[in-house]
Amino acid sequence: MEKIFFEQLAETVYSEQLTNGLRVFVLSKKDYQKTYATFTTRYGSIDRSFKIDGQLFNVPDGIAHFLEHKMFEEEDGDIFNRFAMQGAQVNAFTSFDRTTYLFSSTQNVKENLNTLLDFVQHPYFTDENVEKEKGIIAQEIRMYDDNPDWRLYFGLIQSLYSNHPIHIDIAGSVESIYQITKEQLDLCYQTFYHPSNMVLFIVGGIDPIEILKVVEENQSQKVFTKRKKVERNYPPQDAEVKDRNKIQLTVSIPKVLVGFKDQQIGLTGKDFLKREFGIQILLEMIFGTGSDLYQELLDQGLIDEDFGFEYQIENQYGFSLIGGNSKDPDKFINRVKEVLEKKKTGGLNLDDFNRVKKKKIGDFLRKMNSPEYIANEFTRYIFNEAILFDVLPTLESLNLSDITVQLEHFNFEQMAVSIVHS
Repeated sequence: MEKIFFEQLAETVYSEQLTNGLRVFVLSKKDYQKTYATFTTRYGSIDRSFKIDGQLFNVPDGIAHFLEHKMFEEEDGDIFNRFAMQGAQVNAFTSFDRTTYLFSSTQNVKENLNTLLDFVQHPYFTDENVEKEKGIIAQEIRMYDDNPDWRLYFGLIQSLYSNHPIHIDIAGSVESIYQITKEQLDLCYQTFYHPSNMVLFIVGGIDPIEILKVVEENQSQKVFTKRKKVERNYPPQDAEVKDRNKIQLTVSIPKVLVGFKDQQIGLTGKDFLKREFGIQILLEMIFGTGSDLYQELLDQGLIDEDFGFEYQIENQYGFSLIGGNSKDPDKFINRVKEVLEKKKTGGLNLDDFNRVKKKKIGDFLRKMNSPEYIANEFTRYIFNEAILFDVLPTLESLNLSDITVQLEHFNFEQMAVSIVHS
């Protein structure tokens, strides 16, 4: 067992890699009543093509999300009821590159932890329950097809990435999920749900030593075969973007997103953190509620309270997006381009930088009071060979020159637009 003390935040993380390859992290928060645990596999919607010992497999779109649904089914009983009887809430989510199963509780932590490990490590697939699930997920897909914000978001991604599988909806399509078989689910489970491809994180008012013993005992009672060599098969980075994607839906006011595809991918560790928070600070400086531009756009009716921006970065992709509701999408797009061009040539304001940097540090420190944030982000950073507790020193080390360099992200040749209109 390794004990890592992060002096700046006065936090201690206990970690251990078990003989089956599972990485376990425990963070004790003595004053917390709630315990939050995540059990995450590095497997998401973009992992649709892979090689096992050199043999290529291609599976239908949406299978990672489908598999997440099926993991909650057992031969007898109901996982949700079991957690509820033990005083816990359970959930799961699938993203582009990982699938997470989680619970939160204020009691019976050891029992709930064993239940989490057991149900995720005990799949139950039959031809009948797989066919039944297809109708349920098809309904979910159709529901999102009518959601303007979801269509706007994926419309932008599809414009930025025509080749990489990130442009495919996480749930797949109605057509693709009806191609999924029990054998394919089992293949993906055996390939990506091996303990060596997973991370368990537990945070709360718990004793780390006792929790690690619970996990070790649970895993020692199970047999896992040695994981075969797995190679994820991703297509090369798209060279071009689609300039504009227009989607017609019933909306009272048009919606618009402007996006920029990142050319710096494959970053890890502190380089990953520096890139992520550098562009986040840059976006806040230019488009945040404290900026002159925000008030201007608001006064002109080009945005409303729905306006927002974000930057998403993972090992395989990275992109920023800016927008929301707008009465005149074209005018909004042109103004965004004008302002970014001006920032590239005229530089950034030091006072703005200092203000946003302090705000970002404050936001991070507040989030560190959230068990959910800690567990989910710690795991996400681990998969990118970074440490959550390095965020604060990274933020503190950034200077205006570091942020100015990041302006290259706003490359108009890598810019795309998504519009939803009636």
